[in-house]
Amino acid sequence: MSKTFNDTFLKAARGERTDYVPVWYMRQAGRSQPEYREIKEKYSLFEITHQPELCAYVTRLPVEQYNVDAAILYKDIMTPLPAIGVDVEIKSGIGPVISNPIRTLADVEKLGEIQPEEDVPYVLDTIKLLTREQLSVPLIGFSGAPFTLASYMIEGGPSKNYNKTKAFMYAEPKAWFALMDKLAEVTITYVKSQIKAGAKAIQIFDSWVGALNVQDYRHYIKPVMERIFSSLKEENVPLIMFGVGASHLARDWHDLPLDVVGLDWRLQIKEAREMGIHKTVQGNLDPAILLAPWEVIEERAKAILDQGMEQPGYIFNLGHGVFPSVNPETLKRLTSFIHEYSAQKLNR
Repeated sequence: MSKTFNDTFLKAARGERTDYVPVWYMRQAGRSQPEYREIKEKYSLFEITHQPELCAYVTRLPVEQYNVDAAILYKDIMTPLPAIGVDVEIKSGIGPVISNPIRTLADVEKLGEIQPEEDVPYVLDTIKLLTREQLSVPLIGFSGAPFTLASYMIEGGPSKNYNKTKAFMYAEPKAWFALMDKLAEVTITYVKSQIKAGAKAIQIFDSWVGALNVQDYRHYIKPVMERIFSSLKEENVPLIMFGVGASHLARDWHDLPLDVVGLDWRLQIKEAREMGIHKTVQGNLDPAILLAPWEVIEERAKAILDQGMEQPGYIFNLGHGVFPSVNPETLKRLTSFIHEYSAQKLNR
């Protein structure tokens, strides 16, 4: 690993002062990069993630191209599920499709354990390759959260309204909590193996939990998240929480034993802090703005940076992932702008 290790992202995640605002982008590795599209013509996502050299290259590429302050491991949130007996296939244009959806308590009880060294060695080998030899910025490992994983496992694939998931939650509370416990175990074991392999921070994606109201979140989800983050806290790496359309849950996330509250574009950073969120925040440019003229991008980024820099503990990101149609040059230019603009403001 390079001797000049850039730990700005880690400092910001811990709420420390930094010389500039660090930045990384969700889905920075992949779809918008021509080099990636070329790889995808030959290999599926499954094949890429099972080849550590190739997966490390895809993960590393945006760091080299955009000069971002962290890498995020290139993989899918479904990665740990086959190990516990979930038949999942990533179908092009659809997403994860599961042929043995969960319907009963007996289905939950059939699920197995994960042993990362045996079940997902390629993930750990990719992390080791990146952190020991290739990166000079921190690598963020990640996992899907129990609600989001459960939503795929119950719906059998992507959903717009999560009706089956909610119906299962309300009608089968015993089976629901058994499933949450099972997925908590999987998440903890899987994430700890990533940290042991060299990941320097962890983001938990509860992408679809915004479908729940606050009361249901507190009853059906928050206890399991408390358990996950309490266990991961022992590892002493920054922990980030993120979901889409979940601004109404931001305060509940803040209560959890984590370090960084990720915001999508629906909630301003200023509003989040006025709500009492004093931990580090991450976000939250609407990814659609990356398709606008540069003047618009700059103006919106500046407004977000001004709010973020009002106190230490701020990481710039998008409010969701990079779209495939975004020009990589835009991300490169935006990264430079964030670094330069924030350095000027912070070092006055």
